[in-house]
Amino acid sequence: MAHKTKLHLSIFLLLIVTFWEQDHVHGEPKVPCYFIFGDSLVDSGNNNNLETVAKVNYPPYGIDFPGGPTGRFTNGRTVADIMGELLGFDDFIPSFLTVNSSEILKGVNYASGSAGIRQETGKQLGANLELSKQLENHQTIVSRIVDMLGNESAANHLNQCFYWSVTGSNDYLNNYFMPQYYNTSSQYTPDKYAEALIKQYSQQIMTLYNSGARKVAVNGIGPIGCAPYSTANYDTKGSLCVDYMNDAVNYFNSRLISLVDHLNNDLADARFIYLNAIGFGSEYTASPGFSFELNGCCKVNEHGQCVPNETPCSFRTLNLFWDLFHPTEISNKLSATSSYLTVKNIL
Repeated sequence: MAHKTKLHLSIFLLLIVTFWEQDHVHGEPKVPCYFIFGDSLVDSGNNNNLETVAKVNYPPYGIDFPGGPTGRFTNGRTVADIMGELLGFDDFIPSFLTVNSSEILKGVNYASGSAGIRQETGKQLGANLELSKQLENHQTIVSRIVDMLGNESAANHLNQCFYWSVTGSNDYLNNYFMPQYYNTSSQYTPDKYAEALIKQYSQQIMTLYNSGARKVAVNGIGPIGCAPYSTANYDTKGSLCVDYMNDAVNYFNSRLISLVDHLNNDLADARFIYLNAIGFGSEYTASPGFSFELNGCCKVNEHGQCVPNETPCSFRTLNLFWDLFHPTEISNKLSATSSYLTVKNIL
């Protein structure tokens, strides 16, 4: 059984690499612009100037990224970076922190480490740009595009762009499951908390729609109970993962799928799509034949982030996690490629 699982995974990885080599070709991008919202899974440096411990503009972060550390929470490219390459962009989408006027027509990355759907999420670590603030920043960019192109041309341009939101995990990891800082777990059952999150998220998505978004992908939350931080700090009760944490986010994911269905029914001029977060912390790794490592690749501090300037593991393509929360570039490549196969349907 172990050999069979390893064989199946090897074939899967081979197919991913083959697809990547065939589909990642130079030419015109499949969309004129690409806007990214979310948290540390897709942050490209927006937290660098904020007063927070949730910033990683130091080595060994970026050890495999061109130019070194940028504020990306991984060793190389994020899942959003790789999605951009699959969409046909030759350059990485700039962060809101660094974007200039000549770049905004191709898109902006607004994501912020430790941020979430709720305003208070992640604030025990310091400042962040919650999703509503990211949408405010996007409106600033939209206004600049209108000034450049005029109302009609700007609207047409923005309608053709791809918008991707990767958020929600911090509303659990850095809110609901931190009762020492937040009271949400005493206010809500897991089901009611998911309901409250989706209600707020739906309003935020409508704000994005009203600013011109017509091709929108929203990510489900991955199995946070399988992250090294979770298994090290919470009782797994003999399971591979912290199952009650995964159960909680499943309420969110189910409601998010329903929300996407409603949006597609109600907004005929737009296309919304739900993207599964690949659960590499679960069924594949349950087999002893699985050759990836589930522990992080670097020495970490009390926040689960890499200790500055420490030497990370050498075989980073064999690790799913970079630190105690964030995936390695190889994980991001697998996730982005799988997601792109779905995203192609709305482009």
